[in-house]
Amino acid sequence: MSTGTVGVLAGGLDVPYPPENAGLCDEIADRGGAIVSEMPFGWQPRAQDFPRRNRLVAGMALGLVVVEAAQRSGSLISARLANEMGRLVFAVPGSPLDPRAAGCNALLKDGVTLVTEAADVLGALAPLAGIRRPGAAPLAEAPDMSAMPPPAESERVDVLEALGPTPIAVDDIIRHTGMTAAQIAMVLLELDLAGRLERHAGGNVSLIA
Repeated sequence: MSTGTVGVLAGGLDVPYPPENAGLCDEIADRGGAIVSEMPFGWQPRAQDFPRRNRLVAGMALGLVVVEAAQRSGSLISARLANEMGRLVFAVPGSPLDPRAAGCNALLKDGVTLVTEAADVLGALAPLAGIRRPGAAPLAEAPDMSAMPPPAESERVDVLEALGPTPIAVDDIIRHTGMTAAQIAMVLLELDLAGRLERHAGGNVSLIA
């Protein structure tokens, strides 16, 4: 029976990570699913490849469900990317005393759709299946970072100088630094993973004091 499951790898198709997932990848493909990657064969996944991979996860479906996420986790980066690309974002609530649920609870406070059962997701996605709503805005494209090298130290410095504790629009950072949107996105992802970046409504960002 086909499952429709899609696995997205941060490395090459022949380099699943962790290696013990090789059998799972074979099973997904054998049962009618797919394993995808934008990296060439033989590519060993690096730390910076995983947030790049997350934009594929965010963009391949109409919605993204965050089941469990700490306050600073890659799942929250996926959720932000999905929101920026016009996808629906869902979160499963958890105990306020459980640090593993802090990220999901924060997403719910920001207004994402609460999920307690599969029907919540299916009901929200049903109007989007097949034909998009009349007058809906086109889905935004994320910057293509697949072939970009890691940011240069001078680029990191320029972005840090443009940032501060006051929220600023990414477009203003681009104008201030003269860098491309893709270069800015890479530096912001690094800051996000390091827990130094805070994102605000309207796509504004600031440094965490």
